[in-house]
Amino acid sequence: MSELLVDDADGVRTLALNRPEAFNSLTTSLKEALLAAVREAAADGSVRAVVLTGSGRAFCGGQDLKEHVALLESGDPAPLETVERHYNPLVSAIAAMPKPVVAAVNGIAAGAGASLAFACDLRVVSEKARFVMSFANVGLTADSGASWTLPRLVGAGRAAELLLLGEPVGAEEALRIGLVNRVVPGEELAGSAHALAARLAAGPTVAYAKIKEALAAAWGTLDESLAVEARTQAEAGATEDHREGVAAFVGKREARFTGR
Repeated sequence: MSELLVDDADGVRTLALNRPEAFNSLTTSLKEALLAAVREAAADGSVRAVVLTGSGRAFCGGQDLKEHVALLESGDPAPLETVERHYNPLVSAIAAMPKPVVAAVNGIAAGAGASLAFACDLRVVSEKARFVMSFANVGLTADSGASWTLPRLVGAGRAAELLLLGEPVGAEEALRIGLVNRVVPGEELAGSAHALAARLAAGPTVAYAKIKEALAAAWGTLDESLAVEARTQAEAGATEDHREGVAAFVGKREARFTGR
């Protein structure tokens, strides 16, 4: 059985973590497969949006601690190297993806699993979803970008609370504090996430990439942000999609974007 399922439809590539019996926890092989798949989706021009989700009852339980403990006890240095070898490149690849990434969170998202969802651009979650920043509960600090993404989503004070206390956050509370974008009934999650991603896939892909780039730079100084906005706007303005969007607006018709 493949640990990662890949499906393409409507310009959307869906990547589904597929270890349901283990809450889709992240083994070395799954991390490597996911990193390769994210990079492939980024480079594939036919893919214009990505959905990241999990199979079964969980989104992702984070690091597979059974594998982690076994390697630690054997003296293998791999567990202490996985942040640099796997998690950092994976989060960077998701965040830098030049097209929108939607997390469809169907259940528990813990530790690095929650961090992967936070690295995505939008989060659509089931009413059964729960987020647990469980790092401190096992004597670890934040990784997989959580120290950067969480304060941006919910503010520094709330981020500190989530990381220090490690208390679960349910779907409605996550929506209230800005951790997620939409909450839907569990049976509607897959369809809702795909519909949102398909809407984005039909949009101005280059402009979306430039929006992501500008947002990533937005916590620098105002002058730095203005410089990034000027450059990215000029780059977006040179695309066929921009010309099509303006023509459609003037012509009072629906735009037909091609991602170029």
